[in-house]
Amino acid sequence: MQPMMRAFSVALASSALVLGVTPLATAAGQRQPELFNVGAIDWKPCEEVPTIDCGFLTVPIDYAKPNGEKFQLAVSRRKANDPAQRIGAMVINPGGPGGSGVDFSFGADRYFSKEIVDKFDVIGFDPRGVARSQPIKCSLDLLQKTPSAYPASKAEFDQLVAFNKELREDCRKQSGAIFDHASTKDVAHDIDSIRRALGEKKINYYGISYGTIMGQHYAEQYGRNIRAMIIDSNMDHSLGTWKFLETEARGADDMFNEWVKWSDRTPSSPFHGKDLRKIWKDLLAKADRGELVGEGGRKITAEDLGANVVGMGYGPAFKQFADWVATLVAGAPAPAKAFAEGEVAENPFAGIFCNDYNLRVSSWGEYQALNAMENRVAPNTRGSSIGHGAMMGCVGYPKATNPQHPLKIKNAPKILLTNARYDTATVYEWAVNAHRQSRDTTVFVTYEGWGHGVYDRSECTLKINNEYLVSLKLPRNGTRCAAVEPPVEPSVMSAKPKVTVGPF
Repeated sequence: MQPMMRAFSVALASSALVLGVTPLATAAGQRQPELFNVGAIDWKPCEEVPTIDCGFLTVPIDYAKPNGEKFQLAVSRRKANDPAQRIGAMVINPGGPGGSGVDFSFGADRYFSKEIVDKFDVIGFDPRGVARSQPIKCSLDLLQKTPSAYPASKAEFDQLVAFNKELREDCRKQSGAIFDHASTKDVAHDIDSIRRALGEKKINYYGISYGTIMGQHYAEQYGRNIRAMIIDSNMDHSLGTWKFLETEARGADDMFNEWVKWSDRTPSSPFHGKDLRKIWKDLLAKADRGELVGEGGRKITAEDLGANVVGMGYGPAFKQFADWVATLVAGAPAPAKAFAEGEVAENPFAGIFCNDYNLRVSSWGEYQALNAMENRVAPNTRGSSIGHGAMMGCVGYPKATNPQHPLKIKNAPKILLTNARYDTATVYEWAVNAHRQSRDTTVFVTYEGWGHGVYDRSECTLKINNEYLVSLKLPRNGTRCAAVEPPVEPSVMSAKPKVTVGPF
């Protein structure tokens, strides 16, 4: 199998009711919400893939008020292909925030090994505020007026603050109460509601990218309900604004350096044998002078160039990116972005991320200091477009409802934590830090190569993941899987399901 490349931009449900019980203390020192009455999921063939079951689970918008307003959480179930060998239910999430776990389940047989889909019911769900689960929506005409995330003056910074406040109120108005209750802490409660609705004593979980925060939160609050958990390409939910931005920037510049090394060793690169660092430096200078023009006469900025490095790193798409840069160097019109993005009215990212991360820039002066640090840490990419964009999307927002905290997992079994050494989305430093905070409960495996998502990057990673899911056999903590040279042609990626999500 080949690794997933993102597109840019169980048994039958129990019919018994679970009665409310007294809240339980958790390992993180928090208290679980009072359990509410969970009913069965009314399974029906999915319209998109009739061989998979789809349904809705009614859950509270606010778990602190279990008898209050409810919404319909979309859930899917791909039954184990071999019922006689069935091990249990595995809940999956592709990240985002904003990725559809239901859509992810549709391609689960192309993402996971046959052994896994034979032995597990694969359970997808759309997190609250996403896709089929009462999605967070905003006025499209307002979204199309979004100012630059790179303000050049105090007036432009103030304009962005005012816009974000206006957009937030618009989204809250369009979306209703779900907007204020779409944090990942809430999602963890939803996952356990799914477990109870399925009638499972324990569940298995596979989360990638932003789905790792869901896994981390679930392990903190419901660790005893886990049989096996893989958190692949990890978020670090303990970082403040400066460290969040700094680590993302360093990860972006590291990927640029890896791309240069790839070109030096790859004859098919259009820059093989050439001084690619000087070529890139000249392109950045040309962009800074406003002389780099793409299709339709649109100017390509230095930040655009850096953003494409970040986008290239997901695959990694070294060859495709090199070909795009070669077009720019030749002076031919080229798309401003090497990877296309779509515009939609559903806009869950800020409503979720800004409730999970208290990354707030309070003034123009603070922004200048942060931006200067980004450029200093990552001069080749001008920081990280992902980290920068996520932070600036929250400027002007109130404090997060689920702010950062050190990861504290006490009552869970051993969890498999994996990350690529070079990943522009969930940078390696995040995984190192997440493991450091949970070293008694996580086993850390490093893929020494590139890209976002580790599950089947190599025979080594695939064997480790599958053995753990099936038999709970774990490798030695600190195991490292050797890098596999990425494919030159993108066509080899086409067999994997593509999941359009947010940046994480």
